[in-house]
Amino acid sequence: MNLLDRRLLGFRTLDVALAVFLVVLILGVYLAKTLAGGERGRIATAEREIAEERQRIVLLEAEVAHLERPERLAALARAYAGLGPVAASREITPQGLADALQSPQAPVPPDPVVAAPAPAGALDTETSTVAEDVPAAAPATTPAPEPKP
Repeated sequence: MNLLDRRLLGFRTLDVALAVFLVVLILGVYLAKTLAGGERGRIATAEREIAEERQRIVLLEAEVAHLERPERLAALARAYAGLGPVAASREITPQGLADALQSPQAPVPPDPVVAAPAPAGALDTETSTVAEDVPAAAPATTPAPEPKP
């Protein structure tokens, strides 16, 4: 009598072994599907977070575009630092630039510019996109100190 013809509780050994294998296989597939469902949930959560971050990036880029508008920066420069556009008489022509680069004279340092003191709230970070935070009048500037001989 060989191993395949033996009986165990009235069943052949091969039948019992195949039934155990089938039960293990069913449990394995069930476990795999359960774990895959959990992974699907984590993937969906990650995709939602990615979509939220992309939306936040778009909003931050729009805010940066608002804060970097040239006319807004020019108004802030005039209001807080007393800066303005360069006068045409201060600009140099291309030929004058070439002559200045070839001349052996040392460059003359520009006059020191004293910036106006910043108002109390000027150092705060701007995040408002609702209204412009530009003051109506520029603060008074102080005269530059006289150089010492």
